[in-house]
Amino acid sequence: MLKLGVIGTNWISDQFVQAAIESGQYQLTAVYSRKEATARKFGEKYGEAVTYWTDLEQFLTAADLTVVYIASPNSLHYPQAKAAILKGHHVIVEKPAFSNPTEMADIITCANEKRVFYFEAARNLHEKAFDTIADFLPVKDHILGANFTYMKYSSRYDAVLNGEEPNIFSPHFSGGSLQDLGIYPLYAALGWFGMPNEAHYFARRIDTGVDGLGTIILRYDLFDVTIQQGKIADSFLPSEIYLEDGTLILSGINAFEFAEYYDRGSGSRKELPIVIQDNPMVEEAEAFAKIIRHPSDRELGVQYEEWVELSRNVNEVIYRLRKQAGVVFDADLDQSTENEEKHESI
Repeated sequence: MLKLGVIGTNWISDQFVQAAIESGQYQLTAVYSRKEATARKFGEKYGEAVTYWTDLEQFLTAADLTVVYIASPNSLHYPQAKAAILKGHHVIVEKPAFSNPTEMADIITCANEKRVFYFEAARNLHEKAFDTIADFLPVKDHILGANFTYMKYSSRYDAVLNGEEPNIFSPHFSGGSLQDLGIYPLYAALGWFGMPNEAHYFARRIDTGVDGLGTIILRYDLFDVTIQQGKIADSFLPSEIYLEDGTLILSGINAFEFAEYYDRGSGSRKELPIVIQDNPMVEEAEAFAKIIRHPSDRELGVQYEEWVELSRNVNEVIYRLRKQAGVVFDADLDQSTENEEKHESI
């Protein structure tokens, strides 16, 4: 049984812990929060064996841990993940894993050096439906394009309209729609089609300085992928992939409830065999546990390296798009300062 520690006590942490327990591979052993009452409120429903910590160093040193799940504000992912890795723990970092490619590269290097695993919890990648769709798709020469949409109004935008700056809309905490919702269609595009030749972002920035919504165009050799994503409006459009002989229609791009192929020649429709989990995070919890429990398995090792490279590529594309939109995070400035100091010391 993998000993699971949690940093971050919001709804998504709760859903992951439930999924981890349902998988039969994990036991929640420790919860970290700045306030003990918050940690206890989160963890008490999972049994008396859970321990509670308000000091991160003690949590990582003294708690009974195999793997740490991190779902704190985005800007805190990097220092917390690095601290956990340096203590020899595997880390599962909720998407978006890190603010920029410099942070991403450092975590991958540290994880390799400490011989532990780093996972980005991009849920749609680990749904079995993701592979079902990938197996259905023809070679790229027969793909004409795609249109992915994920736009959902955030209730926290009401606070922005009232002059406040919640974490998910703050550059100080590496927020914005691209980081939060845009990562799902980007994982789908890069996971199915590979790294694009070009990436363009037409964003609507909000008063806090981050993007509220926007349109992304990814250019490949023979086709384009258009992505509409945002947190300040709602969309009810499906996502589609256009093929020479028809269209693959997806219920969504963040989670796959159904996929249907329309054959232009016959006018018929065929559903792909998509199985829906009650808790959509069970599959990723199982996938991570399988890698952790079989570190010497060559085939799983190849799969893990593919996940890490995809995580790196998605992070790189998001960073490029964010720069085009003029969205700058505090974490970017911190990295620039560190790089300048390193060059001055050489």
